[in-house]
This record gives sequence, structure tokens and C-alpha cells, in this order.
Amino acid sequence: MPRSGAEARRRLRQAALELYRERGFDQTTAAEIAARAGVNERTFFRHFPDKREVLFDGEADLRTALMRAVAEAPEGLEPFEVLLHAFRESARNLENNRSFSEPRWKIIAVTPALRERELAKHAWLTDAVAEALRQRGLGDGLSDLAARTGWAAYQHAVQAWMDDPAQSLTTHLERAFDDLRALTVPSGLAQAES
Repeated sequence: MPRSGAEARRRLRQAALELYRERGFDQTTAAEIAARAGVNERTFFRHFPDKREVLFDGEADLRTALMRAVAEAPEGLEPFEVLLHAFRESARNLENNRSFSEPRWKIIAVTPALRERELAKHAWLTDAVAEALRQRGLGDGLSDLAARTGWAAYQHAVQAWMDDPAQSLTTHLERAFDDLRALTVPSGLAQAES
């Protein structure tokens, strides 16, 4: 059994997910996760600082990818179009990892300590997106507002995708951003377009 490296990390994530689903997050220990993964507890802590972080593995990579996607979005796009471009990039990763993403979301939804951690992680990611928008030349206030609003639309799309997996996450994402745009159209114009 591998004790270090990417395979051990993958096995630890899978073991944690299984145990959290079987017993619940609060009733599962890092030692039990390590044992299920076939490694010792020390190996667990080489990969993760605590048992919560197993479910948030990859957040630093997501942050980097989102900032890069915002920076590399074509010139001339409006801020929400830049965000849609960036979120489409991260949507691919979520779709490719649905077997982990979906149960992960369900575990977080029923665990207050994990919901709190998720909110902190989302704030960290939103701040990174806002910084990337600032680096594109958008002002501080608008960058913050666009990032927070765009992140809310992204989260709305992910939840819709979890509820309705028959359509791709990209489809749900585009719908959420279309709805977001519709909210900014004066009501008379929005009714005329319907």
C-alpha cells in the first residue's frame, strides 16, 4: 500500500468520503480514515492538517486556476463575461470529479463545522477572483461586487447541477449568468423579452 504521493492522497480522500457517509463526519477520526486507506495516521497528517481538509483538497489549485482563467480571458469582455469564462474552466474539473463532488456536497450540507469551513474557503476564493479582476483594471469596489455576485451565481449553478445532473454544469452555469443579467434589465424590458 502506498504511504505517500498522489495515490495515498487519493485513497485518503476516498476513505474519508466513505466513512463520512457511513458514520458521519463527527463520528469519524483521522486514524480511522488512515486505516481504511491502508496507511498510518502519520501519513494522513502528512497530506492533510485535519479531517475537515480532506473534503477541501484542491482548493489552492482551484484558486490558482480561477485567477489564471480571469487573467487569460479575452480582452474586451464585460466583468460577468470574464467570470463566466473562468467558472466554465473550473466547471470541467467538477464535472470530471462528480463521483467525489456530489457526496462531498451532501456531507458538507449536513455538517455545521464543514459548512462554516466551506464559507471561509468560498470567501478566500472570492477574494482571489476579485483580485484577478482588479489586475485586469476593474476598480476595487466593482471587482469585489462582481466577484461576490459571480460566485453566488456559480454556487447557484452547482446546486442546480447537483439537483439536475441531466444537464451539464456549463448549461446550468450559463443559465445562472443569464438570470443574473436579467435581474439587471429594467422590468419593462425584461417582460418584453419574455
